[in-house]
Amino acid sequence: MAKETDAGGAPVPQRLLAAATRLFAERGYDRTSVQEIVEAAGVTKGALYHYFGSKEDLLQEVYARVLRLQQERLDAFADAEAPIERRLRDAAADVVVTTIDNLDDASIFFRSMHHLSPEKNKQVRMERRRYHERFRALIEEGQRAGVFSSTTPADLVVDYHFGSIHHLSTWYSPEGPLTRLEVADHLADLLLRALRP
Repeated sequence: MAKETDAGGAPVPQRLLAAATRLFAERGYDRTSVQEIVEAAGVTKGALYHYFGSKEDLLQEVYARVLRLQQERLDAFADAEAPIERRLRDAAADVVVTTIDNLDDASIFFRSMHHLSPEKNKQVRMERRRYHERFRALIEEGQRAGVFSSTTPADLVVDYHFGSIHHLSTWYSPEGPLTRLEVADHLADLLLRALRP
């Protein structure tokens, strides 16, 4: 079995994920072999199968780790002691920043999701739905309180915001005219303007 960490202290699973993410982003999931991943990570195939079981498991984890981070952060914003408008704005901006910070992961996933087995695909969709439902609950809370307009259904507002986020990988560049925080602020402001009574 491979050592838990390399000489620099990086855990083997982290090295495998980093190598897979880079290769999937550069070549595509279907054009990347297990052998190429393990060589890039500096481990054996046995180490990959010990931690992940398959290349498909790596693909699933590329996206799942971002989703876990985003869910944890959304839960913190939703549970904060702050007015609903502040909590929603913070959550709306944060999902943009965390997506941009993990742009390769997000673009790999949306390009390659169809490679997941029906069971893994269902699992990922369930986790995404949980995130969207918590986000929608913030909008509904504001609508019930009269802070947000109820003219547009909360589901449609969520789809509007996340539609923008899912396309970030097709146009956002760190070398572009807007920083990730500026993009996050603009998209969060657009969301709140759409909800004004």
